[in-house]
Amino acid sequence: MMIETTRSIHWQPGSAPVAVIMISLNEAHNMEAVLANLKGWAQEVFLVDSYSQDETLDIALKYGIQVVQRRFRDFGDQWNFALEHLPITAPWTMKLDPDERLSDELKANLVDAIRRNENDGFSLERRLWFMGRPLPVRQTLVRLWRTGLCRFTDVAVNEHPIVRGAIWHVDGEIAHYDSPDLDHWLEKQNRYTTAEAIIAFEKSPLADTPRLLGTNFQRRMWLKKNFYKLPCRYFLLFLYHWLWLGAWRAGWVGYAWARLRSDYMRLIEYKRREIEITGRLPVKRFYGSGQTDERVQQFE
Repeated sequence: MMIETTRSIHWQPGSAPVAVIMISLNEAHNMEAVLANLKGWAQEVFLVDSYSQDETLDIALKYGIQVVQRRFRDFGDQWNFALEHLPITAPWTMKLDPDERLSDELKANLVDAIRRNENDGFSLERRLWFMGRPLPVRQTLVRLWRTGLCRFTDVAVNEHPIVRGAIWHVDGEIAHYDSPDLDHWLEKQNRYTTAEAIIAFEKSPLADTPRLLGTNFQRRMWLKKNFYKLPCRYFLLFLYHWLWLGAWRAGWVGYAWARLRSDYMRLIEYKRREIEITGRLPVKRFYGSGQTDERVQQFE
């Protein structure tokens, strides 16, 4: 299915043969910076918006990127819609969140890796920021692949790309700035923990097969599945983030982040237990205005 939008301004293709895809809901606080970061590098940029109430679309259209709107169901569904229906012409596709920025080193290294034409996908390193401070915490994530070789796991939250082919790691860094303030962060985590609690209650499949001796991601799924059986689990989780991941190096900000990561898991457990006690799922809440923007094409 082809998507067409009416735009007077068009994105100028950059040096990398990459289509960058983002999904959004009220990301005006990030949109200007992320598009400025991609300008001159990405061949094309797409945005799938879930009826933002702020200036997200105004900024996106000002830069001339291709925008459509679609009701948000869950993360896996939204990303798979994007891969299946957006008119991507670039030979490579990249997943990017509006609160992320590519370093110049990473941009150059990705272009070099693509030119070598030896792999089907690339993993990248993402550094976390919190309260405007960089944390000594990094994650390795698959974010770039040959167009057509990827599908996301069909999960409500914490979706994972499944790429057919060889994956290679590329040096460089994505900075993940997360939320602009703690109020925004807590509102977002409230939505995520509700989705995670429903998954746990319904015993829905995780993003990958839980295996203690599998891949790093499969080990994470194994720990996620068995976490609530552990004694002293929240204290141990705090120590993992505070000491093992090294958040202590960021001082009080690192301490607050480590505590909040354990509180995140505690909320999932409390919400799951609430469902078991009351016998009902949380009331479905819809975020965004629900009002369509006539400047872009709409999808159900």
